[in-house]
Parts: sequence; C-alpha cells; structure tokens
Amino acid sequence: MKKKTIALIFGGISSEREVSLNSGKQVYDALDKERYDILKYDPKTDIPRLVADAGKIDCALIILHGPYGEDGTVQGLLDLLDIPYQGAGVLGSAVAMNKLLSKHLYEISGLSVPPYAVVRRGEPVDVDRMVRQLGLPVVVKPVETGSSVGMSIVRSDASLAPAVAKALEYGVTAMIEGYINGKEITCGVLGNDEVEALPLIEIIPGENYEFFDYEAKYQPGATQEICPAPIDEELTRKAQSCAITAHKALYCQGYSRTDMILKNNEFFVLETNTIPGMTATSLYPQSAQAAGMSFGQLLDRLIELGIDARRRQTTRG
Repeated sequence: MKKKTIALIFGGISSEREVSLNSGKQVYDALDKERYDILKYDPKTDIPRLVADAGKIDCALIILHGPYGEDGTVQGLLDLLDIPYQGAGVLGSAVAMNKLLSKHLYEISGLSVPPYAVVRRGEPVDVDRMVRQLGLPVVVKPVETGSSVGMSIVRSDASLAPAVAKALEYGVTAMIEGYINGKEITCGVLGNDEVEALPLIEIIPGENYEFFDYEAKYQPGATQEICPAPIDEELTRKAQSCAITAHKALYCQGYSRTDMILKNNEFFVLETNTIPGMTATSLYPQSAQAAGMSFGQLLDRLIELGIDARRRQTTRG
C-alpha cells in the first residue's frame, strides 16, 4: 500500500501555542509510520514551505488551537491549496470560534444556554445592570479564545469590571454569562454525513481549582475525568443528542466536542470545540478510547473523513 503524505500543522501564533506544540508532538508519535510519510509545519515560520509542498500532500492534520488556526484561517489556506484536512471547514471553524454567534445558533436549534450579556472594548461596564440581569456569580470570558484563556468566575460586584478588562485583552468582545452550578459534561461526535456521539466524560476540577481553567486542563492530575460519565442512560442519550445538534447547528464536520453543564436534569450548552485537545490523554481521545478506538486509530479515521469530505465538496474544475 502506497503511503499517504500527511502535513502535520501545529504550533502557530495564538496564546495556545504551547498546547498545540505538545499536542502535535503526541499526534506525530501516534501516527502509523508504516502508513504515512509525515511532514511537519509550524504556521509561525513554515507557511511558505507548506505552500511549496502542497502538490505532494494527501491530507493535513490541523493541530492548532485558538485564533489563526482553529478559526478558519488555516482551513481557508488549505482550501486554496486543494489539501484535504480533518474537521470543520472555514465556515464551521469561524462560527464555532465565536462564542456569541455560537450561542445564537444553539438557541435557534432549541438548545438551552446560560443567560448572557456582551461587552465590547471601549464601552463602560454597567455593573449594576449586569448583576440585576444575570445575578452573581457570573463567568466572564473572551468571545474568541479557547482553553479557558482570559476566563474568570466573578462572585462580587467589585470584581466584575477587572474581569471584563482581563477578557478584553484577548479580543474586542467579552461575554458575561450566568454561572450554572452543576456537573460539567463533555461529549465528542465523529463523522461527516452520518454523525455518531462518543461516550460522555464528566469533568471534576481538583479542589485547588475554581473551574476547569487553563492549568486544570493541562496540569497532570489537576482534574478528575470520568469516562463514561456516571449518569443514567436517558440523560446520556440527551447529552449526546445535544452534542450532535450543536455540531450540526455550527456547520461542523468530521468531529467536534461540545461542553455542557448538567443541572436539574437539563443540559446547558457552553461551547463547541472544532479542534479538541489531541494529546493521547485529552478528553476527545479518552472518549474515543472508551468507544474502542486507540489514539492511532482515531487519527486514521480523522484522515479518512478529511479526504472523504474534500472529495465530495470540491468545486474545482
């Protein structure tokens, strides 16, 4: 069998560069060297080389997080170069990266979301109005980052404006979201036209962490992750249905992972990740493992889905 040439794209220039570098190294180790010739590219330095090599690349694995990687920019470049890639295209990537637009589409699709308000850079923060509208505590986050970068939980009036200022360091818009105290559940989905939901994971940050923040995500042992999540069959099916609905609402394809809060038997959708963390112990690979797929087999499947999607969607003459 002729080997496929895979472009492994990782690193980049976002605030999540180090996470991407770690994920990319582990993806490289897990890829079957008997099946693939692997070319590595860091968008920070290697875009010209990627363009020059385009004609010999069979598929790309985009292992980037945050702006300039997860938001459709690299996806658009690969479309121009006629290189298939895993996961969402330009539209789905851009939509899912924007937490505000995502919420609008979740609501249109009948999904429950926490109450929220928006503040833009340069606008005053009306603390009294926000507290009347949303109560306390609230969650403050940038609209267009991942890995909980710039996120805070605010429990007092005095802390709200500084938390908004922190979030606005990462973009021009910040979201203030009502805090839902419940179980944090995440659900991955896999597939192009026919989408299947993977086993659920319950996320329990350690006692030193107020929420599943950047350190709790990536510090070994900081968080307990239970897969399959210990909830009953009916709620499991409901969560999986929410994840599939969110995936379709945001025009995703290939795979995604949707984070939710379970409270009083209702799921509140928080956000959808179009390039979930991809170390061997990240949430999505854990869920795939519970479904019977090794990390290497999962990567094989993502490559197959990427090539299939490109074959069916190309509009080139």
